[in-house]
Parts: sequence; C-alpha cells; structure tokens
Amino acid sequence: MSKAFASQADLQDKQITFEQLSPHCWAYTAEGDPNSGVIIGEKFIMVSDATATPAMAQDLIQRIRQVSDKPIKYVLLTHYHAVRVLGASAYVAEGATEVIASRGTYELIVERGAADMKSEMERFPRLFRGADTVPGLTWPTMVIGDGKPGRQGSLTVDLGGVKVEIWHPGQGHTRGDTIAWVEDEKVLFSGDLVEYEAGVYTGDAQLEEWPATLEALRALKAEAIVPGRGEAMKGNADVNKALDYTQRWVTTLFQAGKEAAAAGMDLKAAMAHTRKSMDPVFGHVFIYEHCLPFDVSRAYDEAKGIKNPRVWTAERDQEMWAALQS
Repeated sequence: MSKAFASQADLQDKQITFEQLSPHCWAYTAEGDPNSGVIIGEKFIMVSDATATPAMAQDLIQRIRQVSDKPIKYVLLTHYHAVRVLGASAYVAEGATEVIASRGTYELIVERGAADMKSEMERFPRLFRGADTVPGLTWPTMVIGDGKPGRQGSLTVDLGGVKVEIWHPGQGHTRGDTIAWVEDEKVLFSGDLVEYEAGVYTGDAQLEEWPATLEALRALKAEAIVPGRGEAMKGNADVNKALDYTQRWVTTLFQAGKEAAAAGMDLKAAMAHTRKSMDPVFGHVFIYEHCLPFDVSRAYDEAKGIKNPRVWTAERDQEMWAALQS
C-alpha cells in the first residue's frame, strides 16, 4: 500500500512555543514544524523565516506583539523554500521595509521559486492554510554577499541595543543558506542548516559540502540555537547535540547514496539500501517518511555527479513518491 503523499495526512495542529533565549532573542517552535526566530531591539525587530503564508504568520506576529510594539522592520530569508518565505508580506503592515537574502538564495528564487511554491503547497496542506493570502513569490530587497561562503560578505544590522550579523556560512541545505548571529548573546539562527529530532530535508542539498558548513557553525561556540525544526537548544553542549544530529543524518544518507550508485542500483534499490542505515537511527522522528524519498533521490543524484540539484515540480514529486513509497 502506498503511504499518504508527503505530509498530506498530517493535519493535526502542533503545540507552539514562543521562548526567550537571551535578552533580545526568541524562538518560535512547534513540535517539528518549521521554526522562526525573533530578535527584538530597542528600535526594531527582525524575524528569521517568515512562515508559509501571511495568514499563518499572524500567530507569530500576535506573539511578538505580546512582548514588543516596535516595528518588525527586517525579515530574513535563511533560504528559498516556500514554507519559510511566502508569509513575508504579512510583516509589511507591522513595519517591514527590508527582506534580506543571500546571493545564492536570490538566484534560487529566480531559478526555481515558482516550481517550489507549487510543489510545497501540495506537500504541506496544513502549513499552507490561507494560501490564498500569498501574493506571489517573496523577493528580497537586500541581497548580500557574492555567493562565496564566509563572513567577508556579511551584513550587520543594528536593531537598537543589539547587533545581528548575517552571512552565508557555506552550502548545505541549499546553496544559499544564510544565518543570523547575535554574537554578544551567543545566539545562532541557523535555518534548516541545523535540525534536531526531526526529519532533515535534503532534496535540494549540497551533501558533500554540508558537514564542513556545520563545522563552521560549531566554531562560533553558540550558547543557544534556533534550528530549522525541533526545539531550541540552550547551552553549548546541547547546541552541539543539534549539530551532531544533523551531521549524522547527512553523512549517513550520503554514504548510502554513494554505495548505491557505486553498486549500480536503481533508485528503488537505493531507497531500500538507505533504509538499512537510516531507519534504525531516525525512523521515529517527525516527517521522516516525508523527507526520506526526497533525500534518497538527491543523495543518489549527487553520488552520480549531479551537483546542481534537479528542480522539484509537483509532477516530479508525485512520480518519485509513487516509485519509492508504494
């Protein structure tokens, strides 16, 4: 019997937590659903990851308004995926004038943003409630860096009493991943470069480069992290747990993909081979069965030399799912 496609059967609301991590930094998390981060200064507020629709963003805005009436001036796109960015227009009414993204993220929106929007809306019906409120693709007003990793292309934003440094630390979840770092408070907003106890979606990833990017994040010695999914982690030891979790997922997956490609397996056989190493360790976590076929497809492609991930369309999603989850 075929499994329900992606997250179409996941219709139960998750319990949301809005938690203060430091004097200026907050985490908006929801039991494995996509997280957002909030940095509240004396003059302005920044939101990292905007939610999937303007309608869904209203809950986050309401929680912010319980603690601050300052303008939400900045919205950071940690990467291009629709579930993270299409809610950005909701913040205009709250004072947003700048949408920030890396050069790589901007290029990915141009290249595949429209296909990704249609694809993700069909994968996550619960997260795209109020899809009719989305005015279209979210485009950055500030594009930072030149696509090369490192802090030399960073942007520092002063929110009043707190400075946020934003840069592209390296490829991983996508080739445009962007982080926010509040150095004075040692709080990292990683986007989907880091997950904890949830599925790590790698369908558009650069798997070979991802571990080195995680080590660049580890070198920051953060004392708190808002990962893309999973609970916010507090204390450097727990931050490292999240980094280790993500690294284990990525390396285990890619190793299985390389073994499958080297053995001349087809994609369905590669899926069965990958399950042998992934299921015992990760099979229990949220959206595992959603992520795994997309992940195996990408690991198999990259192992066969396809460095630029193939575009996921709604049609390709369904074809792949029928082949691997039936």
